Amino acid sequence: MAPSTIKQWTVEGQNGFESLKLNEKAPLPELGDRDVLVKFHAASLNFRDLIIPKGQYPFPVKDNIIPGSDGAGTVEAVGSRVTRFKTGDKVVTLFSQGHLAGSLDHASLGTGLGGVVDGTLREYGSFDEQGLVHAPSNLSFGESATLSCAALTAWNALYGLETRAIKPGQTVLTQGTGGVSIFAVQFAKAAGARVIATTSSADKAEVLKKYGADHVINYKETPNWGEQAKSLTPGGRGVEHVVEVGGPTTMAQSLKAVAIDGVISIIGFIGGFSKDQPTFLDCLNNICTVRGLLVGSRLQLEDMIRAIEQNDIHPVVDSKTFTLTELKDAYQYMWDQKHFGKLVIKIGEQ
Repeated sequence: MAPSTIKQWTVEGQNGFESLKLNEKAPLPELGDRDVLVKFHAASLNFRDLIIPKGQYPFPVKDNIIPGSDGAGTVEAVGSRVTRFKTGDKVVTLFSQGHLAGSLDHASLGTGLGGVVDGTLREYGSFDEQGLVHAPSNLSFGESATLSCAALTAWNALYGLETRAIKPGQTVLTQGTGGVSIFAVQFAKAAGARVIATTSSADKAEVLKKYGADHVINYKETPNWGEQAKSLTPGGRGVEHVVEVGGPTTMAQSLKAVAIDGVISIIGFIGGFSKDQPTFLDCLNNICTVRGLLVGSRLQLEDMIRAIEQNDIHPVVDSKTFTLTELKDAYQYMWDQKHFGKLVIKIGEQ
């Protein structure tokens, strides 16, 4: 039986991580006719979670929001009109609760968990049945809790443009060792593609190779890594997919690496901002497609989970985990870039 009160975090203000407030006796969420009550066992953090309390997130955010988009748990109860789930099912949250299929639109943009809709950094949550999917059968709760944002974003980057979806023999360029980048390495290799990755250290390079990268470029030692990546492709034709996470500070090199008619998917801006950056004309000069994307749809999430099960893909999870009450420490640990892969928050039994 679910308790009458639960532990949950809220973001109150934009004063950095001090805006995170823990309520240890919040009321249990109410259950509507089409809702599913989820008992969370794990959640994971994204860069987005860190910048929301700092007031740097460019998309809608509700006051006093319960943070967190990524979560995995078991179904505790279902509403009278729920048909997709039953008590005891293992589930994963969908990032944009209203983005079921097709392109993101204005309405579904306003349904992001942990931004506009209360999220996963709590012991229990109530969600419309359309905003959940069945968890992969081959993953633990901690692993499943990493899929909602980073994994689906990487999947969308490689498969989101159906006419340009990744094909065997193509080359993918990834940047760094964050969650999206490592998932992109794993998904690209499962698709039969070659992977060129960038990183800043020899140790990280070895780990990237372990997870499938064919070539790793140290961007500190090779500032002009875009041309280097292009030279590593068959015939020097360039890479067909660039998973661009750095933003303005890395875009010029991504354009140097991309193949004719290649796709650069802009995921984020972890490299910060710079006035010295390419213009729209560079897209024409390089004859490529540059697209921005925000995670993905439930249909894509379900496709991705089938691929994870069929290829027995396991997310790369940082060796250090935090409990729900240690959330501020987890935010700081990730902000200081001490993590490798996804950072998991333990909430309930694993």
